[in-house]
Amino acid sequence: MLKFFASTLVTLAAMQFAQAQVTVDISKITCEQFNVLPKANSVALWLGGYHHGQKSDPVIEVNTFEENVRKLRAACLRPDNFTKPIIQLIDSLPK
Repeated sequence: MLKFFASTLVTLAAMQFAQAQVTVDISKITCEQFNVLPKANSVALWLGGYHHGQKSDPVIEVNTFEENVRKLRAACLRPDNFTKPIIQLIDSLPK
């Protein structure tokens, strides 16, 4: 009985420390949401692949990726872009 109680207690403690999974619909995320998103750079990486996939372009310029992320983050910090979806904003960024 003591083993059962101890294992139940350990299980309950572990459940409290488990992190919740976060899912994001990238097609709907706005710059305002992107600005406060944890791991925004990981999302930006995914966006780069998604954007190139939409255009059937299998080539990603790795050396310019960080610069493109900086451009996106800077554009999202402008108040006039807060409500714009980041997918739309990507197409309007200078290349």
